Amino acid sequence: MKITCEREPLAAAFQLAVGVVPTRSPKEILQNVKMTVSDSGLVLTATDMEVGIRIVVAEGVRIDRPGTALLPVTRTNAILRESSDETLTFEADDRGILITGQRSKFKLPSANPMEFPQVAGFEEQAYHTLPRPLFRELLRRTVFATDAESSRYALGGVLLEMDSEKVIAVGTDGRRLAKMEGKGTAVGGHHTEGMHTIIPTRAVLLMDRALSDKDETVDVAARSSDILVRTSRCTIYSRLVEGRYPNWRQVFPQRSAAEQIEMTVGPLFAALRQAAIVADQESRGVDLTFADGTLRIEGNTAEVGQSQVELPIAYTGKSITLTLDHRYLADFCKVLEADANFTFEIESTQAPALLSTADHYSYVIMPMARDH
Repeated sequence: MKITCEREPLAAAFQLAVGVVPTRSPKEILQNVKMTVSDSGLVLTATDMEVGIRIVVAEGVRIDRPGTALLPVTRTNAILRESSDETLTFEADDRGILITGQRSKFKLPSANPMEFPQVAGFEEQAYHTLPRPLFRELLRRTVFATDAESSRYALGGVLLEMDSEKVIAVGTDGRRLAKMEGKGTAVGGHHTEGMHTIIPTRAVLLMDRALSDKDETVDVAARSSDILVRTSRCTIYSRLVEGRYPNWRQVFPQRSAAEQIEMTVGPLFAALRQAAIVADQESRGVDLTFADGTLRIEGNTAEVGQSQVELPIAYTGKSITLTLDHRYLADFCKVLEADANFTFEIESTQAPALLSTADHYSYVIMPMARDH
């Protein structure tokens, strides 16, 4: 195998592949990225046996001799990062792999590429095609609400529901729940079954990183125990989280008497950050009092101090105070633009808050018990 590549596009692709490679594994061979060179191009492959990725490197590649090689992750990544050469040549044989630049040369040992596990390609006839911007929002607006540390494994991932008309993504840790929906195109009658298509949090983060602004659409194929995602340059494979997802529809408040207050993300986020200055790990709750055209946010921690920040709002109803974890409210603000408008729905001190936007994003936060 011999190939010459422009360093920067190869380094970017390699860095994406590294996100899959396990830092420690009983199978040392997994701590490599497989480079496959054929007449049709260059493909990088990585896996930890639960999540896998295949990345096509099309830019700045000149193929001299087809073949395969395993690139040790730590050393190869360092070479790609530290090298100042514009192009690098990779040449592999039975003794190892030689990486040569205009002013550098590295010889690395290499394991047998035939022993590297296969990573599934995208060969499905039934799948959903989604606009790339929608798929990115589905991931980003829900993954932060998952709980990878939970003993309830189903909470350690994003639920993806797909039918002929719409796609819904849901993330929850039991104390807050984020839901985003939009329209996709079903191909070959593709749909998911109930509450079982749960993508592990780490795979969701990888999918987000793999998306490029050059991608117009993304193809998603859910199967009984795994899922495949295809973009213009890569295919990601992931096993699904085992278990059944909680019935998230029961969590959403169904009420007609709640107050609905129109707000803007930026001013709320700024006020929240100020009020949270006196919060600590033990006291994460802040009091939000809605009354007389003002939202008053108060923090009170015995050893740190007190804070009070006021924000004008379009609300003149009865006074309602909610105690919320300021981190959960901040997470909602972080995934939206500062000038985005949303509806803050409140009913009582004990009832959950419901925040929603016009582009079909909803977020439920359970209130905390008040200390005073």
